[in-house]
Amino acid sequence: MSVQERKQRERVERERLIVATARELAEQQGWDAVTTRRLAERIEYSQPVLYSHFRGKREIIGAVALEGAAEMAAALRAATRAADGPRARVTALARAYLDFAERNPAVYDAMFQLDGGLAFANEDTPQPLKDAFAALLESLGEVAGDGVHPGLFTEVFWAALHGLATLTRAGRLPPEDAEPRVELLVDRLAVV
Repeated sequence: MSVQERKQRERVERERLIVATARELAEQQGWDAVTTRRLAERIEYSQPVLYSHFRGKREIIGAVALEGAAEMAAALRAATRAADGPRARVTALARAYLDFAERNPAVYDAMFQLDGGLAFANEDTPQPLKDAFAALLESLGEVAGDGVHPGLFTEVFWAALHGLATLTRAGRLPPEDAEPRVELLVDRLAVV
């Protein structure tokens, strides 16, 4: 292995460490606790080393969001792959989405609540975000109904899931009614 290859591998490993540490700190203490100073202390590198990877917290949030989008896409696909039939796939997708949001609140915030400097819904959208939307569209497109654009239906269904996730987490909706909400959402929106 050449010196340049080794340095590149070390750089990638440092970047992964920064993102993993930011994610861990955010999940434990919230995003306000994530500062370059704290990250530098935790990973035992100087702040200039962090800045050689990311221009600041915004880019770190963006990196966490991209990692989270890839994880969410994988979770959604795994859940829908195991389901039999359109209704079961949509129900599994909704449950997997809400479960991901509940288990990864800081990552979910990085993806959808915080400014990570990422473009959504245009040509500049990073591939992991496009892939996460595609994971939704794969199951939701088949239940959009006649004359309904599958992408628009997916956006509306996604917005409903996001609302459920956000309102439940904020204590605005009682968590014990999560399953009836999923059933109602699938029954009323999906044409199965």
